[in-house]
Amino acid sequence: MVGELKYQLGQNAYIKLVLHALKHKTSAVNGVLIGCLINDDTIEISDAVPLYHTHLGLLPTLEISLIQIEEHFGAQGMSIVGYYHANERYDDFELGSIAKKIGDHIYRYFPQAAILLLDNGKLETLPKGKDRNPVLQLYTRDASKNWKQQPGSDGGNFLTSKEPSANMVLLDYIQSEKWQDVVDFDDHLDDISKDWLNTSLFK
Repeated sequence: MVGELKYQLGQNAYIKLVLHALKHKTSAVNGVLIGCLINDDTIEISDAVPLYHTHLGLLPTLEISLIQIEEHFGAQGMSIVGYYHANERYDDFELGSIAKKIGDHIYRYFPQAAILLLDNGKLETLPKGKDRNPVLQLYTRDASKNWKQQPGSDGGNFLTSKEPSANMVLLDYIQSEKWQDVVDFDDHLDDISKDWLNTSLFK
């Protein structure tokens, strides 16, 4: 059953998706999660690809980007395993219809897909605490095909960070304004010399 799956979030994937949201604070942003099933009950999310900060719900554009992403990562034995979303409004903690629709689309390719929703409240309090949990809410599809938030605001044991120090590293990146360097598919479509894989982001 999908609800019993665990999702292990790698540091680079985690940091990239949060920085993407911080770069476009006044817009909703989205992207896909890359990884693989590492045993019968764990999905390892090793990378994230930032998609859009405008026109998030346009399926034709989304489909083009998904094909490119699948081709690239498929050659490395990985695939799209989920979707991430950050809402436009800072105080909006709901998974909206666009996020669900794109989540459904990805679910057709990968039935164990998850949606990660950025929790701005947790992100804001991050510098003040020592929380090691990701500043994200985890959603999976239930038997009636609805997206349901996993127990506990952060998914409890269902969503864990692969590297325990990920939040400390994230704070360093935020402090150095590293979010300015994140490139998404929107940026790439405007200027194809911009690297949507963000290969130099962590160098």
